[in-house]
Amino acid sequence: MQRERLTLDRIRRFSCPADAKQAFLWDTDAPRLAVRATAGSKSFVFESKLNRQTIRVTIGDVKTWNLDDARAEARRLQALTDQGIDPRQEKAERIAAIEAKREEARRVEAPALEAWEAYLESRRPRWGARHLAAHEDMSKEGGEKRTRGRRKGEKDTTLPGALRPLLVLPLSQIDATRVRAWLEDETAKRATSAALAFRLLRAFLNWCSDRPEYSDQVHADACAPRLAKETLPKASARDDCLQKEQIRPWFAEVRKLSPILSAYLQVVLLTGPRRNEMTALRWDDVDFRWNAMTVRDKDESKGGLDGTRTIPLTPYVKSLLLELKALNETPPPQYRILDGKKIENDLKSWNPSEFVFWSRKSESGHIEEPRKAHDKAVDAAGIPGLTIQGLRRSFSTLAEWVEAPEGVVAQIQGHKPSATREKHYKKRPLDLLRMWHSKIERWVLDEAGIEQPAGEQAPGLRVVG
Repeated sequence: MQRERLTLDRIRRFSCPADAKQAFLWDTDAPRLAVRATAGSKSFVFESKLNRQTIRVTIGDVKTWNLDDARAEARRLQALTDQGIDPRQEKAERIAAIEAKREEARRVEAPALEAWEAYLESRRPRWGARHLAAHEDMSKEGGEKRTRGRRKGEKDTTLPGALRPLLVLPLSQIDATRVRAWLEDETAKRATSAALAFRLLRAFLNWCSDRPEYSDQVHADACAPRLAKETLPKASARDDCLQKEQIRPWFAEVRKLSPILSAYLQVVLLTGPRRNEMTALRWDDVDFRWNAMTVRDKDESKGGLDGTRTIPLTPYVKSLLLELKALNETPPPQYRILDGKKIENDLKSWNPSEFVFWSRKSESGHIEEPRKAHDKAVDAAGIPGLTIQGLRRSFSTLAEWVEAPEGVVAQIQGHKPSATREKHYKKRPLDLLRMWHSKIERWVLDEAGIEQPAGEQAPGLRVVG
C-alpha cells in the first residue's frame, strides 16, 4: 500500500500504471483517505472495515473536492463506521431524502393538470364515453382548427377548455379567491359552460381531498356553493320552438339549402332526435322495406339492448332519404374543371358513403356542424334564435296538435320513461308508433303546404292539393 502525505502536487503527479486498471495513493494525515487513479480520472475515496468487511465510498473528484474538505469527510465517515453505521447506507438515505424533498417541491409546484389526468384515469371504468369526453373537453389546450361551424366573431381555432386556466396552476393555488375570479370571467364569456365547469371542478377537488398525495394542497372552500350562487346566472331552460304559423316559412328557407343539409334539418324536425344521433345515421340503419330507422341513443345504457332505438320511417322522411340515396350512389362526372383546367376524376377509388348525411370534407365522413346553415335559414325566415335542439323541442310540442300520446312522442325521441306504468307495462310496437308518427308528419306538412308522397297518406288525414 503506497502511503504518503497528500499534497496538491503529489496528487497531480500521481497516475495509474499502464498495466493496471486502478491505483491508490493513501494519505498519512487521514489514514482512511486515498486518491484513486484510473485511466481517465482521479477521485478521493474512503475505505474502512465494518463488521469485518471492507467498505469503500467515493467522496468525489479531485478537481471538485478541496483536499482539506476531503480529509474532513473521511474523518466523518470513519466516525460513522466506529458507531457501526454503514456510510454507504447513510449516503443512500441522504440522497433519497434530497430526492424526496425535490420531488415534494416538484409535486407541490406541478400543474393541477397532472392530478386531473390521474382523476380521469381513475374514473374511466365508471364513466360513460360522453361523460368522459365532457371532462376532456373542459381541460383542452385549444388552438386547434375548428371542425364545426362558427358564429360571427368566433375564431377559426378552438378556445381552451373552460377549466384550462385553473388546471395549469398548482393545486395549492386554486383557492376561493382565484375560483371566483375565474368563474366571473368564464360566466361573462360562456355562462352555461362555466356552470358545468364549476360542478366538474368541485367533484375533482373533492376527489383530490380524499387522496393523501393531494389532500394537503386542496383548499376545502375553493368551490363553496355560495360562489356559484353569487356569480352564475340563474339557470333557465331554453324555450325556442317553432310556432304553428312559422312552419311554412321555415320549410321554405330550409328547402333552399344544399340537399344534404336540407334533408337533415327536415328529418330532425319530423323525427325529433338529438343532433348527433341523426348526423351519424348510416344507410345500414335505414330499412326502406319495413319503413324503420335504427337510431343510436345519446346514452347507450338507456337505449335498447345494443344502445339503439327503432323509430318509424314516415312517408315524407322516406322520400327525402331515397333522394339522398340516389344522389349518394351517383358517381362524380368523368371530368371536372379546376383553375380553368380539365381534370379527370379518379372514379376507380370512388365509393358511395356509408352515411346518410355524408360529407366529403369531414374527417368523420358525415356532416358535423349543420348549425351555420340552419342559422342562415332561420334568419331568412325571420325566426331568430331557433336552434337545432329547438327543432327537437318543436317535434314534441307540435305533436300535441294531433293529440299524440305523450308516451308515443317520448319513445320516438328516445326519452327515458318517467312513469312506472310507462316504464314497465307499455312498450308500443313499431306499427302503433308509425300510425301516430305519420299523423304528426301529415299535420306538419299540411301547415308547410307540402304534399305528402302519393299513396303514403296517414289514416284519417287528407292530402293537400
